[in-house]
Amino acid sequence: MLTGLGLPTIAVLLAAGVLLDLLLGEARRWHPLVGFGNLAYALERRLNRGPLRFWRGLLAWSLAVAPPVLAATSLCQAGGPAVDTLLLYFCIGLRSLRDHNLPIAQALHSGDLDAARGLTARIVSRDTASASATDLAKASAESLLENGNDAVFGTLFWFIVAGGPGAVLFRLANTLDAMWGYRTVRLLRFGCAAARIDDALNYLPARLTALSYVLLASTMEGKRRAWRCWRAQAPAWSSPNAGPVMASGAGALGLALGGHATYDGEIEQRPPLGSGQPAGARDIARAWQLVARTTWLWLACATAVALSLYLKEHYA
Repeated sequence: MLTGLGLPTIAVLLAAGVLLDLLLGEARRWHPLVGFGNLAYALERRLNRGPLRFWRGLLAWSLAVAPPVLAATSLCQAGGPAVDTLLLYFCIGLRSLRDHNLPIAQALHSGDLDAARGLTARIVSRDTASASATDLAKASAESLLENGNDAVFGTLFWFIVAGGPGAVLFRLANTLDAMWGYRTVRLLRFGCAAARIDDALNYLPARLTALSYVLLASTMEGKRRAWRCWRAQAPAWSSPNAGPVMASGAGALGLALGGHATYDGEIEQRPPLGSGQPAGARDIARAWQLVARTTWLWLACATAVALSLYLKEHYA
């Protein structure tokens, strides 16, 4: 671990950060990521011009990420573990996933398709104006599975590695990928560095998340199906990290996800994810429960390893 915190301390701080997130949710005002998003937008507008777009994008990434990570490091050194916990709270988004997705399920259960479309449009980039109930449930389930890794497990992983600064590094890198990592004419070269850095930081967390989804499938057949879907379907996805996470999660849930989706008025046929029935309203809650159970699994594993090391050190 790059942090000076011992693993027993890390395990306690992980639990404290997750508990704060579940109790308080996202900060309603003055959330640091909102200010960071404004900074990223300003840097892109300023630097994404002229020649050497890739290098300009790398410079912009450095200017956006390095100062907050250095500041987080200084704050943690001065303020101790409590600061690490607060940083984890600001970076993690477990409750946010629940609060943004379960209302979609509720709207679909009540037959309010217009409300479900509006709620889904807040969390995905695909068109939802004419989406069917199945399309909306599929979009929500896919978002939960993928963002379980991006908003929760990747953050926990890098917190274990490098404490609060590690969580900040991962979350900011992931945010820049979400803002700049599109293969459009404007962002293709400029956002390439942000996309590749996020891929590198996410490589191990994504595969640990995929493995967790396999292990937490409710039946042995579900576990085998999740493993098969991961190995067979993930290579077809352009994202090296989203593919394993969503394929294994869909397989664990016994859902057929992927396939067609509409972006900017154009129907895009995406590779399949998982195997089984089409998604419905109840499957949104099932996807959320899988993400929540995976969180408890990670916390339990961190606690078990920390306890083992503590006992070995003090009673060996």
